[in-house]
Amino acid sequence: MTNLNFEHHLGSLTHAALSQASITSRVWGEGPTERYDELAKNFRPTFARIKEGALIREQQHILPYEQLQWLKDIGFTRLRLPKAHGGFDATIPELFALLIELAEADSNLPQALRVHFGFTEDVLVSKDKSFQQRWLSRIANGETIGSAWSEGGKESIDQFETHLYRDSDGKIRVKGKKYYTTGSLYADWVDVGVTDLKGESGSVVVRREDEGVEIVDDWNGFGQQLTASGTAYFHDVLVDENEILPDDDRFKYSAAYYQLVQLAIITGLGRAATYDVSQAVAKRTRNYTHANAQFVKQDPQILQVVGQIRGAAYSAGAIVEKVAQSLQRAYLAAFQNNEQLEEEQNALAELESAQSQTVITDLILNASTILFDALGASATDKDLGLDRYWRNVRTLSSHNPRVFKNRIIGDFSVNGTLPPYQWRIGNVAKQ
Repeated sequence: MTNLNFEHHLGSLTHAALSQASITSRVWGEGPTERYDELAKNFRPTFARIKEGALIREQQHILPYEQLQWLKDIGFTRLRLPKAHGGFDATIPELFALLIELAEADSNLPQALRVHFGFTEDVLVSKDKSFQQRWLSRIANGETIGSAWSEGGKESIDQFETHLYRDSDGKIRVKGKKYYTTGSLYADWVDVGVTDLKGESGSVVVRREDEGVEIVDDWNGFGQQLTASGTAYFHDVLVDENEILPDDDRFKYSAAYYQLVQLAIITGLGRAATYDVSQAVAKRTRNYTHANAQFVKQDPQILQVVGQIRGAAYSAGAIVEKVAQSLQRAYLAAFQNNEQLEEEQNALAELESAQSQTVITDLILNASTILFDALGASATDKDLGLDRYWRNVRTLSSHNPRVFKNRIIGDFSVNGTLPPYQWRIGNVAKQ
C-alpha cells in the first residue's frame, strides 16, 4: 500500500539527503534570473571580506574607503554598464538583489553608492550621445558619483539656494552649501542640485577634487554612520557647461528607484540580523528556570521569535524583487518611443515602490526589535552591536516619510490620483 504521509517522506528526505549547509545560501529564494548566481559569484568573496570588519568599523568610526575600493576593483560600480563598456549588463532586479547581499555585509556601502547607481541610470537612458559616451567611459574607468542635493538648513522649499552664476570673466560657477551628501566623500564626482542660470531647478556635476569643493564628515545621525552623509560646501567652483543637466533630462523613474535602494538596504539589514540572532541563540548557554527547554536553542518560544525575524527578512526580499521588476519595465519603456507607455510604467513603478515602503519598514523595524526577545539583557552589550540593526533601519526609513506614501497609495486606490514623481523638502514661508 502506498504511504501517503507527506510529512514522513519529507522527514526522511531531510535527514537522508539534505544538510543545513547545502541549502543555507538558497534559503532566501532563487535569484531574479537564471544567471544570477553566476553573476553574484564575482562579488560574494568580496562581500564576505567586507562583512568581516563591518562591526569594528562602525564601532570605531573607520570610514570604508578601502572597502569601496575593493568594490571598484571587482567592477561592482559598473554593474549596469553594457559588456562592451566593461560592465556586466546587469538587469535592475539583478542589481537590487546584489545590493541586498552587500547591505547584509555592511549597510553603509550600498547607501554610499546609491546616487552612483542612480546616475548610471541617467547615463543609460540619456538621449544626449555625447553625455552618454563621456560618462560610460568614466564609469567604466571605475569613477563614481556622490550626492549633493538636499540643503538641510533654512532653504526654501521652492528653490535651491545653491546656484549657478557667471563670474566677471563670464565663466559659470556654483556656490552653496549642502547636507545629506551621502557618498560624496568617497566619490570622484559630485552631482549637485542647483538653481540654474535661468532660475530653474537643475544639477551640475563637479569633481570632488576641484578647487572650492569641501566635503566634511559631520553626519550626526544615530544610524548609517559611515555613509558620509554630512555637509558639502561649494565655494565658487568652476563649472564645465557640458556637465549642467536640466531636471527634464534625468531618468523618469528616479523617485521609485532611489526609494527601492533604501528598501533593499533595509532588507539586507534584516538578513544580517537573522544571521546574528540565529548564531547567538544556537550558542547561548545562559537560560531561565521558567523557560520551555533546558537549552535556549530548543525552546519553542525562542525559535518562534527567530522564525518571525527570518520570515520578515524573506518577505522583504520578495517585495524588493517584485518592485525591481517594475523598475526594469520602466527602464525598457524609455527606449520604446512611446510616451504613454513610458508614463504608465513610471507611474506603476512609483506606486509599487510606495506601497511596499511601509510594509518592508514595519517588517524589519519589528524584526530588529524582537531579536532581543530571543536573547536577554546580555544582548544589549555595546560590544555586540546588535542595536545597530534597529538604528540603521530607523535611519533609512526616516528619509522619505512613509505616512505620506500611505496617503498617496490610498488616494490612488480610492480616487485614482497618480503619485508625484518628484518632490522637494525645505522651509515653507512664514504664516
